[in-house]
Amino acid sequence: MQRETGDYPAAAASLARALAIYDDLSDVLGQSYALRDLGVVQMLTGDYPAAAASQQHALALYGDLGDRLGQAEALNRLGELATRTSATGQARQHHARALAIACDLGAAPEEARALEGLGQARLQDGNPGQAAAHLRQALAIYQRIGAPAARRVQQTLRNPKLASITARAPASGSWQQAPPAARACRTPRTR
Repeated sequence: MQRETGDYPAAAASLARALAIYDDLSDVLGQSYALRDLGVVQMLTGDYPAAAASQQHALALYGDLGDRLGQAEALNRLGELATRTSATGQARQHHARALAIACDLGAAPEEARALEGLGQARLQDGNPGQAAAHLRQALAIYQRIGAPAARRVQQTLRNPKLASITARAPASGSWQQAPPAARACRTPRTR
């Protein structure tokens, strides 16, 4: 609640207390959740190094637990952090790994988040064709699952910067031109 109302210092303090309690209880899953959420608060306050450390720690704990959905969530957060710090190559790597996990699990929210992150990174890289393709795929998933994030992606797609870049881009920016990692989820599952 504190994070949603913008009371980031209180949110960080509450999460730090929760993390200490989970540490005392040796509750690794609780630790990973607290670290993931603390990393989000740290990112929102601009403390990117601390946010990255929290997300990396959460990612490692999720890995120890075999929690692949948690890994996808942490990877998407790391990708978002990398995009915010203009490390778009690293952002694409994190989001591509998250996308592969989300596709394997059939986790639509994380699939959409990974595609949105790839789109944001490609947009920042000046690759509007791939950015638009990724963002359209994210939008379709968000709309299918009724996620409020669809509005954010619609706004991004209407952004004059994207529209003007897309208008100058060659017509090769179709979904078929997107990187193979992004197309992998579109393949029907056989299991």
